[in-house]
Amino acid sequence: MARRWSDLTEAQRRTLLTMGVVQVAMAGAAWTDLAMRPREFVRGRKLWWALAILVNFAGPLAYFRWGRRT
Repeated sequence: MARRWSDLTEAQRRTLLTMGVVQVAMAGAAWTDLAMRPREFVRGRKLWWALAILVNFAGPLAYFRWGRRT
């Protein structure tokens, strides 16, 4: 069942906005890190990681956990 923004409580609205901001911030940080990191320090192809980062919270978390070499 689809809900309208006006049907949500104030707490639900705040939660959705907070989650959206966190998701965008994580994706931005991951893309910035990926762009600045040399190819030798990335596991796999950069293009695939850039696309994977698009996947909600899982993409940036996966990149930060498994995509980078130290």
